Amino acid sequence: MSTDSVGFSYTLERVDICSITTKHVLKTTKRIHVSSAQSLLSLIEQHYPSLSPTARNIANYLQQHPMAVVTLSVADIARATATSKATVSRFFRQLGYDSHQDAKQAMLSKRATGYPISDSANTSDYLANEIGNLETTFVHIDEAQLDTIASQLSAARRVILIGFRNSYSLALTFRQQLKQMRPHVHLYPVPGQTLSEDLIDIDDEDMVIVFGLRRRPQFFSELITQLQSRNTLLISDPSGQVYNQKVSHLMVCQLGNQQAFDSYAAPMALIATLSNKVYAVLDETGQLRTAAISDMYEQLGELDIQ
Repeated sequence: MSTDSVGFSYTLERVDICSITTKHVLKTTKRIHVSSAQSLLSLIEQHYPSLSPTARNIANYLQQHPMAVVTLSVADIARATATSKATVSRFFRQLGYDSHQDAKQAMLSKRATGYPISDSANTSDYLANEIGNLETTFVHIDEAQLDTIASQLSAARRVILIGFRNSYSLALTFRQQLKQMRPHVHLYPVPGQTLSEDLIDIDDEDMVIVFGLRRRPQFFSELITQLQSRNTLLISDPSGQVYNQKVSHLMVCQLGNQQAFDSYAAPMALIATLSNKVYAVLDETGQLRTAAISDMYEQLGELDIQ
């Protein structure tokens, strides 16, 4: 068994030497690893010309309702397309899957990368899902690690927070919390600007916090490499564990796969936990600063406090 660069696997079968001499037949068995190669819709488009009229009915339906692969059974798809279960099963094999279940699992595996897919069987108990994410996150975070990070955030000359896409809002939230307790807290990248001119100024007296939740930008790996010699905390989902050897601290947050979109309850709870620990470490220094900021809020009339 061997695999080529586009994800096809091949089985090499020896044929009776009496019928075919000195030859082997290379039989191609197209086992498409959809999560790393092609999506269901692209496979349908690719194979559409070779499909029978009945199979095209299924293709047309799934192009309009791609989530039916996850939410419906073979029998349900057959009813919806006025075909048979055998025809539906054959359709998925024509696309390169072993079965409908194989296609379903391929789509669900994409959810782990942050792709919005919802399994309707797991969407009802929202509170239980969120509690599960929080419990799984915090049961694997060591209290001593929290204390160490809080101490370093309190003592660092500057705190640099970096985030992209949805992670930017998390970095902004943490910046707002820390800024109330200590000076010299910076958020990168500055909107509309590149990052390199700010990264160059980071030194050993600074602490860097990078939010790198899934669906990170392509240059993220190189960013972590550039920060490897600095005191860096990476807050990520489980996929960020690939950077474990390149950062000073790694804290993993569970985002959940039960719903179509990621939950940020766990990283927000972690931000609150670290903020409160930093506040405790700074003690009177932090309290005096928050009091002074509150006085300024009142003087400027910035907040609606009633």
